[in-house]
Amino acid sequence: MKSAAAGWNNNIISFSPMSDILLVNTYFLQLDPKQDRNMMPYPPLGALYAAAKLREDGHHVAFFDTQFADGAADVYPAIDAHAGKWLIIYDDGFNYLTKMCLVNMREACFDMIRYAHSKGCRIAISSSDATDHWKEYLDQGADYIMIGEAEQTVSELTAGGESVSDVANIPGLAYQDKGAFLRTAPRSVLRNLDELPAPAWDLVDTAAYRRRWMERHGYFSLNVATTRGCPFKCNWCAKPIYGNRYNAHSPAYVADQIADMVQHMKAYHIWFCDDIFGLKPGWIKAFRQEVEQRQLRFRFKIQSRADLLLEESNIADLAASGCEEVWIGAESGSQMILDAMDKGTTIAQIKESTHLMKRYGIRPCFFLQFGYPGETAAEIRETIALMQELMPYDIGISVSYPLPGTVFYERVKSQMEGKTNWSDSDELAMMFTGTYPPAFYKVLHRYVHHLFRKAQGKAQWSNLLAGKRPDNFRRLALYPYHLVAAIQHKRQLRPIAAV
Repeated sequence: MKSAAAGWNNNIISFSPMSDILLVNTYFLQLDPKQDRNMMPYPPLGALYAAAKLREDGHHVAFFDTQFADGAADVYPAIDAHAGKWLIIYDDGFNYLTKMCLVNMREACFDMIRYAHSKGCRIAISSSDATDHWKEYLDQGADYIMIGEAEQTVSELTAGGESVSDVANIPGLAYQDKGAFLRTAPRSVLRNLDELPAPAWDLVDTAAYRRRWMERHGYFSLNVATTRGCPFKCNWCAKPIYGNRYNAHSPAYVADQIADMVQHMKAYHIWFCDDIFGLKPGWIKAFRQEVEQRQLRFRFKIQSRADLLLEESNIADLAASGCEEVWIGAESGSQMILDAMDKGTTIAQIKESTHLMKRYGIRPCFFLQFGYPGETAAEIRETIALMQELMPYDIGISVSYPLPGTVFYERVKSQMEGKTNWSDSDELAMMFTGTYPPAFYKVLHRYVHHLFRKAQGKAQWSNLLAGKRPDNFRRLALYPYHLVAAIQHKRQLRPIAAV
């Protein structure tokens, strides 16, 4: 929903200079070229929860959505209008793109901090990157970094208007006092998530999101969080905001949100952005019942684990509820590598869950990760073989990315010289000493993608030659391209290592 003052540089703004708090996020799609090409943007859900909480407290909140802005300078007019007031920079802790702590977004955030500081704003920040590098953010001019789950923290911090008293007694803060860096006691996690007000969706120009989705993909998708946290211990996975715990909204709370999205926002596809969907026993079945009771018709995708997708009744309930796509962290075709990651899953579970999902018409998708310490050409071949055997619907490929707060980071940080974050999500830089040079993994990433797309295209041609109608003409048409590209990239790998 745009206000009358919206429209600077065609950005999404819900803006009123009469508001006492300006809320912004820090993900700029144009600063992440791969995602800009993919054009699958989701509104900053974390910020919308914060906005709803601040409104519940009686604040008048202005929101600037940076998703489609060109850069930090586009936010400056809104900051000018709120000079001397609160600027709350609140990233979407549910979105993996913000968890990646990209340098391009950090620098844009630093620009906003410095500008707002020059305008006398009081600045508080909640983000994965600010949690990891809180001293740097304070040095740029921020007043407070909110550590961990932050709705209650921002509520207490802004309770006194422009002045803040007794900061030391507000849990979950980092700040400076007389040159000293200080942190308060940790914030207790919120266990009853249904206590939270529904996200402030009216502050988002959903029409702008819908237009981009429809133009590129032919459908409109929005994001919903049913849980917070993940109790599993994969040693490379960073969880700076919600941590190693797991709390869930009730199925009724979630179904009510979706009903509103379907009726008022015309979104018939949902991305459940939880780290792990439906872990709580009985939740998936209860959710199916809520969906059927409301006669909701929508499709959705989730993220889960292979070992949680082995119970046939759960898969049946997912399919009946509208689930069409499940992304699992397959990571590797080598059990040795999975064990080294403390993944807690087996190759057998990956195979069984994939077959079960396909049986119920759900599209299994794999996250794959190359470059983990100890991986050699043999383990790479095992991963490629697993992909070719199971043929998921889609894949996402990355290289091992050490982030602060993880066991993996502690293991390799002595090898990291200077560079500790990717600039954008497609950089895929190896920032520690891998088995092979960094250039190898860039080529490997592209080779495996082309190999996978080639196999998908070959299947379409096989259907055509058998007299069956192909179900994906794009894959059919691109088969020759991926065939040639896979051959070319494999040739590039040979001088580096025999894969």
